[in-house]
Amino acid sequence: MRTEQIRLSPLAPGANLSLTIHRFGTAGARPRVYVQAALHADEIPGMIVAHHLREQLLALEAEGRIEGEIVLVPSANPIGLAQKVLGEPVGRFDLSNGMNFNRGYPNVIAEATARVEALLTGEADTNVRVIRDALLIELSEWKTASAAEVLKKTLLELAIDADYVFDLHCDSEAVMHLYTHPLSSDELAPLAAFLGAKAVLVADVSGDDPFDEACSRPWAELAGRFPDRPIPMACHATTLEFRGEMDVSDELARPDAAALISFLILRGVIAGAVPVVPPAQCAPTPLAGSEPVIAPASGMVIFRKNVGDTVKAGEVVADIVDPLTGNALQAHSAADGIMFARILLRFASEGQRIAKVAGTTVTRTGKLLGA
Repeated sequence: MRTEQIRLSPLAPGANLSLTIHRFGTAGARPRVYVQAALHADEIPGMIVAHHLREQLLALEAEGRIEGEIVLVPSANPIGLAQKVLGEPVGRFDLSNGMNFNRGYPNVIAEATARVEALLTGEADTNVRVIRDALLIELSEWKTASAAEVLKKTLLELAIDADYVFDLHCDSEAVMHLYTHPLSSDELAPLAAFLGAKAVLVADVSGDDPFDEACSRPWAELAGRFPDRPIPMACHATTLEFRGEMDVSDELARPDAAALISFLILRGVIAGAVPVVPPAQCAPTPLAGSEPVIAPASGMVIFRKNVGDTVKAGEVVADIVDPLTGNALQAHSAADGIMFARILLRFASEGQRIAKVAGTTVTRTGKLLGA
């Protein structure tokens, strides 16, 4: 393992930041895998999975089994990790401007299109190299204007030319689930099965430019712009949601890391006996069919359904109880599907999203992700 420290822009004079990078395997070897944890810095389940992944990779490296290159960023957001308000961590949003750390990554597709148009050939491998070079060049020209943008640029420069990108997150209270591009769902289906994912949510464009789409979306769109040139989906990126905020334990994280290792063996990144892929626990569903369950009033939230439960459209998911009067209104599911996540705090304001159901029918447009 080779460990690097990348200096970032200071938050203030003397308030220096750095990013820790662990590298395994041979630099430049393929397949190249990029893994980062805790982009939302207060989401610890992904961080502990990264911890166990590092330990398992160290053992595999000692055995000489790493065939490709693996880049691991165990804590991807030192800005958010340092933020607290009245003792509570705030790692999802940049307190300087309210921006979500997993939104607003640069879309360089238009610039890359102009750069590669005259260079693309009839050979897929050549086109992959041309496009990767173009994406890195365009990204290098991003004129950052804040410490958070420097962080985003640094992370994306580490990831954008990888074959696989794993962004480790968690929800408030949830079952294992993941987000990816429709063109990556088949390639990543074994990973979902190894992890026991209960929902796989797919979208061409989810809105607000999250990290994983900044890595994968250029390949799909460039292939659409140049249909006469062979352009494969050369970067399969996914946001992996390791259950809920409270699910931080060795008992969960160690097998989660082993599931990532199994997928990397399957894809030839790590040498070893090819693992048997278990049966999938779900089929991919459109992110545009993921329906929020909305609180009809303010009050205490008494859930009738647990995460992982199958619900029907119109079925009661929770009672919302007014603590002053005792009056209760019911919150209903708007779709058939798996209730894959719900809020942790058992109090909601009127109109607040209190749960999410992975429906199968496209019902939403525009920005498909939450804040």
